[in-house]
Amino acid sequence: MQAKERISCGVIIVAAGRGERAGAHAEGPKQYRRIGGRPVISHTLDIFVNWPHAERIVAVIHPDDVALFEQASQEANPAGDRLVTVLGGATRQQSVLAGLEALDGTGVTHVLIQDAVRPFVDDGILARTIAAFTEGERAVLPAMAVADTLKRADGRGMVADTVNRAGLYAAQTPQSFEFRAILDAHHRVASQGLADFTDDAAIAEWAGIPVRLIEGAAGNVKLTVQKDIRMADQRLGSQTLPDVRTGNGYDVHQLVDGDGVTLCGVFLPHDQRLSGHSDADVALHALTDALLATCGAGDIGDHFPPSDPQWKGAASRIFLEHAAAIVRSRGGTIMNADISLIAEAPKIGPRREEMRRNLAEMLGIALDRCSVKATTNEKIGFVGRREGIAAIATATVVFAGSNP
Repeated sequence: MQAKERISCGVIIVAAGRGERAGAHAEGPKQYRRIGGRPVISHTLDIFVNWPHAERIVAVIHPDDVALFEQASQEANPAGDRLVTVLGGATRQQSVLAGLEALDGTGVTHVLIQDAVRPFVDDGILARTIAAFTEGERAVLPAMAVADTLKRADGRGMVADTVNRAGLYAAQTPQSFEFRAILDAHHRVASQGLADFTDDAAIAEWAGIPVRLIEGAAGNVKLTVQKDIRMADQRLGSQTLPDVRTGNGYDVHQLVDGDGVTLCGVFLPHDQRLSGHSDADVALHALTDALLATCGAGDIGDHFPPSDPQWKGAASRIFLEHAAAIVRSRGGTIMNADISLIAEAPKIGPRREEMRRNLAEMLGIALDRCSVKATTNEKIGFVGRREGIAAIATATVVFAGSNP
């Protein structure tokens, strides 16, 4: 491989295991146990969804866990069409092969194979992996030098001898490879019925692929038993910040001759109307953008393009309720909505409480979490000349907690 070749990474999240050493639990296998308020696997997914080099992500899951994974993935950051799921096999080796075959034909040049129950991979490991690929390495293994003294036991549970720990390392994931090389190696061991490999680096070694060791991380632990899960929950409990996001929206519509304007879903008789493809409710348009901003979901034009005839004359509450549904589907709770209207006329004050009630109903939140204010522009600019009405909106949303 030439060092200057473009690196395109796929990621396989191996999540088909039963986690028997962690014991039975109502939440399901250990990859679906909650730590820091969310399933383990959702934390692992977030690492790679947020990693700019991950162009494809394949989650390999157990056939019995389809509903569990769907819920867990909804609690992770949205991956869009980058994330696909496939069903795993009876062994980890078979599951990894299923993931590799799902990536075949996608154009990825390299693949990272990650345990679903290692939710603490840090940016340093990923950066060192990419650096090694850039330098032309074909396989990369994060590992930590063994620090403890090692003993070999006899069949009676007695110490037989002390093992020299020089040159010994504990392997971690993600284990990363040239895609075509590791896919071919997995096909070869499958065709020969070989099944005694403990990890993918061992398959690479068997196939004659040189494996480069890079520095792992002490915190990149695999959650194996119940104590590990409790410790991970405590770790995230001390690290997770409240995920409070604020979105802003601004909109303006031109005033033309007419009989009234609609603001916050309330029709106000007036000698002008607001010009627009829908009902031109400038207040709800601004608030729709503010809500979409809290989860990076674009703006109102992305979801309801003015070129689409079906939205001609449409009530803008449709747009706002759609944005609120998107926020909730991504784990958000709407805490507050605030709209400032900038207009010389008509007077907003007499209908303000009705507007607030409309907002509370559309958003499904308490009345005291909805604010509508109005001000003039002191006869300055297009608002002062009564050529248009502007609105500024702010929305506050709390999302189910992941660190930024």
